[in-house]
Order: sequence, then structure tokens, then C-alpha cells
Amino acid sequence: MITVESFKGETVAVMGLARSGLTAAEALMAGGATVLAWDDSPDRRDAARRRGIPLADLNTARFNGIDALVLSPGIPHTYPKPNSVAASAKAAGTPIIGDIELLAGAVPEARYVGITGTNGKSTTTALIGHILAAAGRKVAVGGNLGMAALTLARLDTDGTYVLELSSYQLELIDKAAFDVAVWLNLTPDHLDRHGGLEGYIAAKRRLFRTVRGNPTAIIGVDDETSRGVADAVSRENAWRVTRISVISQISGGVFVENGRLIDDRERSADKVMDLHDVPLLPGRHNWQNAAAAYAAARALGLARADVVAGIASFPGLAHRQEPIAVVAGVRFVNDSKATNADATAKALACYDSVYWIAGGVPKAGGISELATYFPRIRRAFLIGEAAKEFAATLGDKAPHEIDGTLDRAVAAAYEAAKADGGTVLLSPACASFDQFTDFEARGEAFRALVNALPGARS
Repeated sequence: MITVESFKGETVAVMGLARSGLTAAEALMAGGATVLAWDDSPDRRDAARRRGIPLADLNTARFNGIDALVLSPGIPHTYPKPNSVAASAKAAGTPIIGDIELLAGAVPEARYVGITGTNGKSTTTALIGHILAAAGRKVAVGGNLGMAALTLARLDTDGTYVLELSSYQLELIDKAAFDVAVWLNLTPDHLDRHGGLEGYIAAKRRLFRTVRGNPTAIIGVDDETSRGVADAVSRENAWRVTRISVISQISGGVFVENGRLIDDRERSADKVMDLHDVPLLPGRHNWQNAAAAYAAARALGLARADVVAGIASFPGLAHRQEPIAVVAGVRFVNDSKATNADATAKALACYDSVYWIAGGVPKAGGISELATYFPRIRRAFLIGEAAKEFAATLGDKAPHEIDGTLDRAVAAAYEAAKADGGTVLLSPACASFDQFTDFEARGEAFRALVNALPGARS
């Protein structure tokens, strides 16, 4: 745990006592702050009490004497309705921050890479971390991916924090600054939480809010919103902007053409590597991740050969087009992280013959935008709350059935796919909360079901 001394002698409220909140409370206490912690869940309060964290009901607290509120990213403070504790803090003029802000203040000497985007940020974060580690650099990877920020190792001037940042986390940063800021893409998501698309964009834009040194912004420009962001950031003289693309040549940037990664930052169009040779980064969306990771690593001073070696040796990330097993010639792929249609589109584009398992808690817009890929679907196996809605959208455009639960869908998809040895793809285009605690639990359930099939081999 990293000790936070920036609030020594001050009083800090901590609202939300899941993994990041518990660690934030302990880190602040270790640094000499007076902590008042609360969670509306009795179980989480009990867990905090067992760890010696002092509790105070922040729903009734007066914030006039409180110097800061550390808020869990999952708790709304603006839309759709501010949590009452956040509202009280705002009314009193108390700053509302998150654990990323605490980390940046506690370890200012390290370098920071921040990665955001609607899709692909976890893979890109893990890939950048892998490239740096493989090249012998000191690195810690966390944030929205893996470990909470303050549980990471404390790094010195030769270390780099690589942090996946959700829009919820970015809302809670103020002075945190990044040496390399990666913006992958943007499509509508979490609109209720941000009051609409403009609010979502504004939350993501906070990645570039604070500048230190001579930072590099790496921005994917394959969607209209992101192109606008790249143009806006490039007009801010403090940022060096490297544009990346997987659909067009980018003069002065990094792009992928026919699977070949090309570095044109020096206007030399250097052919770096063929991404077809990296089987755990399939499809254009992963090529975008690779282009962003390459540009980030080069901005951090790594030699091209080291970056290429790191990309080539990347072991992949669980639940993101993760190969699980081949059973009786049927390939099973776990893409449980695909919780919206845009993410699922990227998976469907990778396979010509798909037995598709989809469903859960639907996002706004459903799967209508996937119509281009319906001809690739040999049969869809629908589960969860979205099953009837998805069945109506598929109509007579793709064969489908409603299985209801994942276990029935896996069994049915396996039987159907054995006829031609196609790919069974779990890419739900939905949240998981109707039947699973999170997308990881859904992916692990899929893995267990597949590995329990007779003759399964990884």
C-alpha cells in the first residue's frame, strides 16, 4: 500500500468501501489524516471496522470541517442523481476526488501513462505494461484494471504507472497529470451516468486536463468524436499529439495497413511488424490497441526492437477474445468483456462462421447496429433479460433460439457447431448483472462449462 501524506493533519471523508475505498482510507490514515469512512452496505462497513477504519455516517455529516471527499468511482455525484453525500460535499465546497488523484499526489516523481476509451482500454493497458516489463522497465499496472491504484508498488523516478481510466475515474481527477495520455476511441456508453453524450465526452477529456513536462497524447482518430478531440488537443501547445488509425494512412502518426503496423512519426513510413503474426491480438480493434501501445512505448523512450518483441510476446487478456479450448474441432472464444454492441461488433468481424452466445442486461440501442454481421452468424443462442429483445431484432436475418441461461446456451452451441467445426463465441453485447456479479464471473462460468465438455483440451 502507498502511504498518502498530502492530507496529513487534515480530515478526509471516504465514501464507498470496496477495494479502492478501503485502501484509500488506510493509506490516508497511514499518512496522518483523520479519516471518516462510510458505505451504505453493512457488510462493507463490517469489513472496514475489522481493518480498524473509523466509521461515521456521512449521510448526516457536516462537510464544513472536512477537507476532501474521496468518492468511489461507482457512486454518482452529478447524474442521473447525485448521491446525497456527494451533494452535501459540493454544497460545502469540499473537493471531491478519487484514488487516482491520491496516487498522483503521493508519488509525483514517477511517470504516468493513462489509457481511456470506450473499448479496448484494458487490453491496451495490459499490453503497454507487458511491453515495458519485458524491456526491463519498472512498471505497475492498475486503476480500472486489476489492482486498485494505492495497492500498487511505490515507484521512483525510473518507474512508470500504467493506469486504465474509466470515465467514472476521470470525473474524479483534478491535478493528476500524465506523461503519456492514450485516447483509443469513443462511442456512446454510460450516458445516463454522464447526462448524455456531451457529458461522457467531457469526462473522458479530463485525461488531458493537467499538463506536466512535455507530454504526449496518443489519440485514435477512427471515429468522428475522437478526430475532434485530436484536433482540439493538438491546438493546446503543451501536448505532442500522435494520431493512430487502423482504417487510413496517418501522415506523421502510427497506423495499420493490411495488418502491417507502420510508424510514420518521422514521415518515413517505417514498416514495424505484421500483426497477423500475433494471434492473441486478432482483428482491427486489437490492431488499434497494438498501434496505441507501440506509440506509447516509443514515447517513453523504448527502442523499436523492444516494443516489437513485447507485442509479439503478449499473452493476451482474460475475457477479451480469449481462446478457451478446442473440442471436437469446435473453437470456443470468451469475449465476456464485450458489454455493448460496439465491442461485440469487433469480435464478430474476426470470424466468418460464428455460433454466437449473447444476452444479459441490454444497453441502449440493443444489437441493431450489428446487422452488418448477421450473415456471419450460423446461429445465435440468447440468454438473460435481453433474449426476447435480441430475438426480435434478429428476426429472419439470422437463425436463433432463446436458451435463457449460459449453461444451456453452451451445450446447444456446441451441438450445433460440431457439424462444421465453427467458432462458439461468447460476446454478449450486454452487461452481466441479471445472472452474474460481473463480466469476469460470466467469463469464468463460460470457461468452466467449456472445459467440462467431454474431450476438452486447451
